[in-house]
Amino acid sequence: MLKKILILFILLLYAQNISFTEELIKQQSKYPDYAYIYLGPDKYEKINRKIFAFNLGLNKYAIKPVHILWSSILPEYGIDRIQSAYKNIEYPKRLVSTLIQKDFKTSGTETVRFLTNTTIGLGGMFDPAKSLFKIEPCNEDMEQALTKCKCNSGSYIVLPVMNGTTARGIAGKILDTSLNPTTYVGTPVLAMVKAGLTVNRTSYIQPLIKMIESTYADPYEIARKMYGLDNYIKCQNLDRKDVLLSGYKEVEKEQNKDNNIELVDNNSSDLRDKAQLKTLETDNQDGKLTVAEIIKGGANIDNIILKSYNSENSQLMADMILYDFKPQSPVVDSMRTALFDLPEVDESVWNELSVWNRCFNKRIKTGKINVTPEKSDYKFRYILQKDKNSPLAIIYPSIGEGINSHHSVVLAKIFYDEGYSVIIQGSHFQWEFVNSMPDEYKPGIPSQDADYLRLVTTKIINSLENKYNCKFGEKTLFGTSFGALTTIFIADKEFHNNTLNITKYISVCPPVNLIYAMEQVDKNGEEWNKNPNDLKRRVALTASKVIQLVDMKDSKEKFDIETLPFTEEEGKLITGFIMHQKLSDLIFTLEKTPKNKPADIYNKINNMNYRDYAEKYLLGKNYNTIDDLNFASDLLSLQDFLQKSSNYKIYHSLDDYLTNSNQLKKLKICTGNKTVLLSNGGHLGFMYKPEFIEELKKDINLNAKTASSKD
Repeated sequence: MLKKILILFILLLYAQNISFTEELIKQQSKYPDYAYIYLGPDKYEKINRKIFAFNLGLNKYAIKPVHILWSSILPEYGIDRIQSAYKNIEYPKRLVSTLIQKDFKTSGTETVRFLTNTTIGLGGMFDPAKSLFKIEPCNEDMEQALTKCKCNSGSYIVLPVMNGTTARGIAGKILDTSLNPTTYVGTPVLAMVKAGLTVNRTSYIQPLIKMIESTYADPYEIARKMYGLDNYIKCQNLDRKDVLLSGYKEVEKEQNKDNNIELVDNNSSDLRDKAQLKTLETDNQDGKLTVAEIIKGGANIDNIILKSYNSENSQLMADMILYDFKPQSPVVDSMRTALFDLPEVDESVWNELSVWNRCFNKRIKTGKINVTPEKSDYKFRYILQKDKNSPLAIIYPSIGEGINSHHSVVLAKIFYDEGYSVIIQGSHFQWEFVNSMPDEYKPGIPSQDADYLRLVTTKIINSLENKYNCKFGEKTLFGTSFGALTTIFIADKEFHNNTLNITKYISVCPPVNLIYAMEQVDKNGEEWNKNPNDLKRRVALTASKVIQLVDMKDSKEKFDIETLPFTEEEGKLITGFIMHQKLSDLIFTLEKTPKNKPADIYNKINNMNYRDYAEKYLLGKNYNTIDDLNFASDLLSLQDFLQKSSNYKIYHSLDDYLTNSNQLKKLKICTGNKTVLLSNGGHLGFMYKPEFIEELKKDINLNAKTASSKD
């Protein structure tokens, strides 16, 4: 123990010496460098990247196989019970940490939880303190106590096996170990038990490692960002439940304020509202849609639609009313797309790592094709019906999404249940796709993107038909967001030269004008710069809410599904980070940046938005200016196809922040009833609603198609 204390003392001195106590230099870049904000300069990046790569290899070939074996021995319920008991044993570190922080309320709460769970909860295997008495746990450790004592963190360092940490983090781990009761028991039997507990506890990290490796072009940089942000949230006690609850209260306050605004103002110069309400009452005698239901559904009265939408002078209105939708802001409403889920997708008594896990997601296979010699193979996912000659659905996801996109899996389940075999491709605006394409390929020109996607899809279909000796039946191409735009561009090409034999195209929220959409993304992404003060804490508070919501969703805790605890500013912070991260991964790949060497490219990336990307990578031989590119990337440039063809359907919402009302109006005039406008939902934020899912099922129902063809 004396040796451990001596090491701890040295580490704390080390942390004080190498820490950056000076205030961070105000950034002049277009986007914040969050890794720098939370961790300071990466002084040991060169060696850190090498150890990080070593750790990934060690995990793949040594640690993960042990976790797979463990997860295949115990069902997930057993793993969770052991983990719960282990957390209960760690009570001393939480008690001491909260006492040092003078957080006596939490000290008392944790003591009550420990006594309750140790007795009623059978040694901590269960958590009656939370389930019965609603006493929420707190994630406390000794690093938080050291932070309270004003010990600086020191520089970010990656250690073998341990991965990213800081000197303060190491010191905290040593103190945590000294406060763990199992440390002082050393019989051979208990040593084996402790080994099992370690394997059990560390197995929870595997899904995160998989996500980082498969989603991001530079796993090291994103791991550093995530560690810095998560560590700040923990050390500032922002992971408490009251952060989430205060977010809900703030939103509720905003909604109550909005509800006090009179719906129809008699003194308004726009007297159309009353006449429109009267018209709706007259035209809905069948009782399918009442004015009360429309108002309850949250639709803006200015945008309520009559089905007779034929003339250019008519009011832009919704074809589908989303009942019980409580709109917040277009950006926050768009975040509801994360609620698009089906429980059967991941439902299993076994852990995700287990060889016995046969949930739908695990049954989806991974294949690969080669598109360009001497370039990486392109991976795709697929699941086939027993009848290999069944109809086929091909899914193109939103911008930057890979083949493991959760949305794609949920969509695959919907199609599969309707009798389709399914192919899941990644976005063409994603680093893995670009890695497999010729060097001259730069995504972002829809017509060119459609050519490459057609090539890839053709190769995938041919490879599966050859492998399984089958011939797929009718094919449906389904795309969301940026994938939805290229879906329609492919439909146009197939309209003039049919090679894929696709019978139906379904496009959800395609940007009507890509340049306009990119400008909106840039505008939202750079919104942080209007209020840069206290950015560090504001981002951490927002991220804490996201993490807690994800945890609640994963643990199947109930929460208000129709409201998200984010202000519009917080929504822009989240979407701005996500969208710029996707651009960052793409530029990292296009510039052929090596992963195991210091990446100076981030100085350039953090000063590049989507318009800068277009000017640097897309202009040249065929397009001299952004205005030249503007028409070529406009959905309405396909007017001939949109008017003449009948084998497509477009879904859009009236408040999609990547389009405007003028664009939607032109689209509706051009396409008629082949475009369905929804009353609310922002960008893809309506996909979880039963109204949309039921309509989608009608679109793809094979029995209905068969009956229709017979008629």
